[in-house]
Amino acid sequence: MTTSFGPSYVRAIAPYIAGKPISEVAREFGLDEATIVKLASNENPLGMPESAQRAMAQAASELGRYPDANAFELKAALSERYGVPAEWVTLGNGSNDILEIAAHAFVEKGQSIVYAQYSFAVYALATQGVGANAIVVPAVKYGHDLDAMLAAITDDTRLIFVANPNNPTGTFIEGAKLEAFLDKVPRNVVVVLDEAYTEYLPEEKRYDSIAWVRRYPNLLVSRTFSKAFGLAGLRVGFAIAQPELTDLLNRLRQPFNVNTLAQAAAIAALNDKAFLEKSAALNAQGYRLLTEAFDKLGLEYVPSDGNFVLVRVGNDDTAGNRVNLALLKQGVIVRPVGNYGLPQWLRITIGLPEENEAFLAALEKSLATA
Repeated sequence: MTTSFGPSYVRAIAPYIAGKPISEVAREFGLDEATIVKLASNENPLGMPESAQRAMAQAASELGRYPDANAFELKAALSERYGVPAEWVTLGNGSNDILEIAAHAFVEKGQSIVYAQYSFAVYALATQGVGANAIVVPAVKYGHDLDAMLAAITDDTRLIFVANPNNPTGTFIEGAKLEAFLDKVPRNVVVVLDEAYTEYLPEEKRYDSIAWVRRYPNLLVSRTFSKAFGLAGLRVGFAIAQPELTDLLNRLRQPFNVNTLAQAAAIAALNDKAFLEKSAALNAQGYRLLTEAFDKLGLEYVPSDGNFVLVRVGNDDTAGNRVNLALLKQGVIVRPVGNYGLPQWLRITIGLPEENEAFLAALEKSLATA
């Protein structure tokens, strides 16, 4: 007799697959770790800011004790930066944690969650994890169709995920369009506005989503320290919403979900304006280099407002995997996106200038041989 443990909707989940670590590629292909270029996980190529490293060193003496479960100092810093009360802030073990908690807090089994085709894989995982029904709205030009998402809302819809900029496509929704969308969403439906890459936006594209939180009690803005702030390995995310939402999030949040070192580093990184500016400038420079090269190679790509570019590397459904394997053999790690329904494409994180050049050289060889 075969026994099946757990609910069927949990057994149906395909586990999240992260970008290959450098050590794994080195072992698999017999390469020197020092020669491998990783452009797979949208990490900041500058690494962790020195300000955060110093803060961690100072906090290390407290590691024999539990972290501050309420992260008073980090919440105070976020409160001051964004001009909201501290009780409007919820911390997560990365923004993934925030997305998962939101699904558990606002949605019951059998209710529905709306999100776009080609949007972040965690939305589907969070939906399946609570036994909710996914309403996946077809993309337009690889981005969100907000009018169609509004039309897709049903009586049992309780949550909508919107990524801006979107991962893995890099598409961007103008602030005025988002605001008009929020005006029309029923107030009993929570909108999670996932802004993991917002720090990379140029000034002319920025909008004040925190001001919208004051106007819309059903809006939750999710952000992360993993991208532009350079703290991916420490896992710090946060949400800003009105207390009716944050109260529910905090009922489910693990009490020590952001560790002592992560809290200290996040405070330092939040206030390191020079590092953020340098990160954004480097990203813009790298984006120009990659996209100009793609143009010369005749490769289609999706214009991106994140720290990555989605590029089409072939016309058949094995192209992404073939070119990815050829790149791996040359010590270059990028991200295949067949799991998003994009088997002909690869997502390339924008790296340091020398990393971008190494990728482009490897790509030319891979396209010729794969």
